[in-house]
Amino acid sequence: MITLPFAVALAASVLSTSFISGVFGMAGGMILMGLLLSFTGLAPAMVLHGLSQIAANLARAWSWRQHIVRPVVLRYTIGALIASLIVVSGVVAPSKPLALILIGLVSFAGLHLPHRLTPTVMVPSQAVGCGTLCTVLQLIAGVSGPILDVFFVKTELGRKEIIATKVAIQSIGHVLKLIYFGRLLLIEGGAISPTAVLLATAAAVLGTLLSRSLLDALSDATFARWSRWLIAAIAAISLAQGLVLTFEGIG
Repeated sequence: MITLPFAVALAASVLSTSFISGVFGMAGGMILMGLLLSFTGLAPAMVLHGLSQIAANLARAWSWRQHIVRPVVLRYTIGALIASLIVVSGVVAPSKPLALILIGLVSFAGLHLPHRLTPTVMVPSQAVGCGTLCTVLQLIAGVSGPILDVFFVKTELGRKEIIATKVAIQSIGHVLKLIYFGRLLLIEGGAISPTAVLLATAAAVLGTLLSRSLLDALSDATFARWSRWLIAAIAAISLAQGLVLTFEGIG
């Protein structure tokens, strides 16, 4: 059973961040992760985050299914599976502060690279690499949105193709994260209230449905401009969080 204040905070957090992600395909998940970590522990936060994001992404993917660029989804999935094997085997296990710093630095670099040097999911090998990098970061830090956005921000895809394709591949990452942290939660003997799960998934779907009208109203040029601003803002926050955690660890 969950308390009323927790239920209100959870529903408001998931609803608002799902709306943001529904419009821009970014930012909401990272904001939600920070909010959930303030409510509960790491493993429960990761599981709730994964469940709500899967619900929101599946709702968006179904709504925009005709715009999904399927070859990109397939190549990203290959990279995501490679990343899962790497993390589970313990070959790569950097700290959360390092992962957050990497997200911030790579995102800023991607925004300022010349167009010909900017990574893009439209190149097959880079789409696989994107899946590998983003999934490793997702399993370590819980988020990878700014890095994923860099691979889309300078493509020639329209806003609906970007949103549809991103939510399809993000669903894959969240499923893998849910399996990974769900296993840790069971090992720790923890549990999540079914009421919290239902509330989070319902709020995620509602926020996604409410966002469609605003996305329809945006032009591709406005979407691209606001997306770059959001990437820069989130990258700065990620970098700051990573540095703070690093110095706290040193202290």
